Amino acid sequence: MSISLEKMRNIGIAAHIDAGKTTTSERILYYTGKLYKMGEVHEGTAVMDWMEEEQKRGITITAAATTCSWNDYQINIIDTPGHVDFTVEVERSLRVLDGAVCVFCGVGGVEAQSETVWRQADKYHVPRICFVNKMDRIGADFIKVVTEINERLGAKGIPIQIPLGKEQNFKGVIDLVTMKALVYSDDSDKLGVNFSVEEIPEEYREDAENYRAKLIEAVAEEIDWLTEKFLNNEEITDDELKKAIREGTINLKFVPVLCGSAFKRKGVQPLLDAVCDYLPSPLDKKEIVGTNPETGEQEARKPLPTEPFSALAFKITSDKHGDLTFIRVYSGKIISGSRVVNSGKDKKELISRIYKMHASAREQVSEITAGEIAAVIGLKYTVTGDTLCDPNHPIVLEKMEFPQTVISMAIEPKSDAEKEKLGVVLSKMAKEDPTFRTQVDQETGQLIISGMGELHLEVIKNRMLSEYNVDANVGAPKVSYRETIGKKVEVEGKFIQQTGGHGQYGHVWITLEPFKGEESVVFEDAIVGGKIPKQYVRSVEKGIRENCATGVAGGYPLIDIKVTLFDGSTHPVDSSDLAFYTAASIALRKGVEMAKSILLEPIMSFEIVVPEQYMGDVISEITSRRANILEMDTRGNLKIIKGDVPLAEMFGYATVLRSITQGRGTFTMEPLEYRPAPAKVLSSVA
Repeated sequence: MSISLEKMRNIGIAAHIDAGKTTTSERILYYTGKLYKMGEVHEGTAVMDWMEEEQKRGITITAAATTCSWNDYQINIIDTPGHVDFTVEVERSLRVLDGAVCVFCGVGGVEAQSETVWRQADKYHVPRICFVNKMDRIGADFIKVVTEINERLGAKGIPIQIPLGKEQNFKGVIDLVTMKALVYSDDSDKLGVNFSVEEIPEEYREDAENYRAKLIEAVAEEIDWLTEKFLNNEEITDDELKKAIREGTINLKFVPVLCGSAFKRKGVQPLLDAVCDYLPSPLDKKEIVGTNPETGEQEARKPLPTEPFSALAFKITSDKHGDLTFIRVYSGKIISGSRVVNSGKDKKELISRIYKMHASAREQVSEITAGEIAAVIGLKYTVTGDTLCDPNHPIVLEKMEFPQTVISMAIEPKSDAEKEKLGVVLSKMAKEDPTFRTQVDQETGQLIISGMGELHLEVIKNRMLSEYNVDANVGAPKVSYRETIGKKVEVEGKFIQQTGGHGQYGHVWITLEPFKGEESVVFEDAIVGGKIPKQYVRSVEKGIRENCATGVAGGYPLIDIKVTLFDGSTHPVDSSDLAFYTAASIALRKGVEMAKSILLEPIMSFEIVVPEQYMGDVISEITSRRANILEMDTRGNLKIIKGDVPLAEMFGYATVLRSITQGRGTFTMEPLEYRPAPAKVLSSVA
């Protein structure tokens, strides 16, 4: 499908769990002709939730990409997960998208994970439109959700539609731009394909005129050329209003808000129109800036096919034909069979085949051009966040940052034959998911897998057993503790070995101090007068960093410290990289002992939503888990409890909450920070 860049939209659909993202995606695919039958999440037939684990659980785990067309526009869609354990999928999708549709539940409004998604979109300056879903539900309140978007997300949400009817009488939407009612018939058209465009019913006219006046005023506040017309009381045409809404949306001045019911198939076509009318094309994003790896200078690439090729790899999935690497092309074009460079690693890569993706199905194409999202096969060295570019015009685009893992568990193969298979599967999964890590415990020799939460590790465990048929025993989840130090110390490290031939000689003086910087370990070279040559300084830094990562006192990684190398000595014959690496390791071990190691535990921020009658029981139960309750709020007849709690105390909490609230309570958690662990925790993990 060849289409001009102005008519291309790269969008993500993101939201809190159960707001209806995947259902909205399925409806979009049906109305754009991609599906012949609508899939349903509750039946396990949603096309975008194609993994076995997703269908079993009725949740989205991995971001699925697809391409469809609507009114001569090509829309590339990524449906992202809502669960915080899979937040990396949202992060990496938003990094490469031009716009987003944020879905909110008409009853629940702005929920915990909605705030996380919103922050991620802010971080990457992604223009968005909001879709208030489930308007047919009892308790749905469109204006209340718009108010929450403004107050809780710090956005300027502007309704461009209002609902026609409410709860079970929800019939369609009133478009405030064209001042027409879009009415869906429940009886004759079960698929919601047809709707009639009518005059606004008399009982809604006054409300509609008030909201249109507010819409024009809010847009005129942000768009200079419209301000003049507004102040001079000149007539503002529908086209002018559309143009102004588009300009404000793209420049992140405000967020248009629409409404509907994806499950009841109402309001999805106007949402598609809004995606085309108001969200940016790749051309609206202007240029992307990166660094030339040879000169270190900043360079820009315009989103044009004539520019040198540059693309970002944002996702990898394993496949029987080889790894599928999802890329977003920012400039230039690429044809299958071309050679490109992974500029961050300075490695040549071959793009052997290119596919347009439709969830788990695919369509082979011969080339892709600026602005497109596709999957390629043939890359050997590329991982998530790497830049691919024209060998003659190298550029490194901004990398993605991923959060630290907070939970781990031991895994061991049931037989030697399974050992090799397990190693291959784990490395595949770690390549796919940057927040899943594996390591060998140096003391016990156990293989440890780490992730973002209980659900994350459970899904990985189930995928290993069912998808890859690996026969392995898996231990109970464990918290990933960290260590730091309590005071500043100065310490010497010496490694001297005399043998018959060449000996080993490394001698360093370092200071160790508590320090919260950009990195978990900050290293400073304060050597003057060349007392230690630069090559050995590099070995000292390597020794410090590698030993901090594996842990010194209790075997937990060392964080929030600064190490300064300020003195030392060398031997003309016996000094070596190994000797200085070892001397640094000795100094670090001694220093941590002198500075009194402090055990840190991961703290999670949580939000619990429960009916009022269960509030007392829920509060007393959560405070028994060492939780700090920071805020309590009311949403309709529901109570919202917010606070922070140690992760170690929250294993199995979902089951406990279900039993206290008879299945009516929900909770979400996300990593907050590391804090010193109390004495009773120290004794239990020692």
